[in-house]
Amino acid sequence: MIEVKELTKTYREGRGIRNISFQVEPGTSFGFLGPNGAGKTTTIRLLMGFLRPDSGRVTINKLDCWYEKTDIKKLVCYLPGELHFMENLTGLDFLELIAGMHCESFPKKSRDYFVSALDLDINVLIRKMSKGMKQKLGIISALMLDASVLIFDEPTSGLDPLMQKVFIELILEEKNKGKTIFMSSHQFSEIERTCERVGIIREGTLLAVQCISQLREAECQTFEIEVEREADAELLKQSELDLIPIHGANYLIRVAGELDRLWLVLAQVRVKRFKQRSLELEEAFMDFYR
Repeated sequence: MIEVKELTKTYREGRGIRNISFQVEPGTSFGFLGPNGAGKTTTIRLLMGFLRPDSGRVTINKLDCWYEKTDIKKLVCYLPGELHFMENLTGLDFLELIAGMHCESFPKKSRDYFVSALDLDINVLIRKMSKGMKQKLGIISALMLDASVLIFDEPTSGLDPLMQKVFIELILEEKNKGKTIFMSSHQFSEIERTCERVGIIREGTLLAVQCISQLREAECQTFEIEVEREADAELLKQSELDLIPIHGANYLIRVAGELDRLWLVLAQVRVKRFKQRSLELEEAFMDFYR
């Protein structure tokens, strides 16, 4: 469905993407992961036909994303990473506007389903909405049109954990309908739940394309610890744990496999604060970034 072949787009300052290639099969979900400035949004803008490639080719359903971008937009619903609205409209006004631009009959049933699922009051003026409410509005506008291809750029930015969970459930429903989904994210858990394959990009270079099952096997658990004394910090440093300093007496500890060694070390130090962290992008793919 989506094919990216030797795609390059660079800007004057040298940033962009260079010679990246991958495929997304019909009816599958593909996660696109990388730190800020890695090239995720540039790739998505090329998919949407907003930018012209310097070289290479990108197609959706065998349609060229630059030369046939009008036809592409009939297949795709897109949620940008940065949302901009007409602030004087209500949420309902905006959704009616979007629906009118895309189809003759307004998909009220579909719209109401997503409004209810995301618990959004669409009668509120957009200028009075919080960032999270605006993000919900953007998600609803993308999902309600029932396009065969969904392209989302950081879709859960601004959502609280409960709504992030709801979003994942909605994406899984769309996936079960046979939709093709391309989604960039910083959240490994989000991609792990929704995607079969993932591409890892950094500084414009595609480092790897892997199945989620492969990444699970390499997954590390990450803990954040704060110790009370300098002697405790020194003991941590001398241990064989994978230790990453944060600030002061605060550290990240990455553990692959069994946790026995971690518990033995912690039994010897005075711990002020200790918690397990959700897996973040850089921690999940540390080996690719070294």
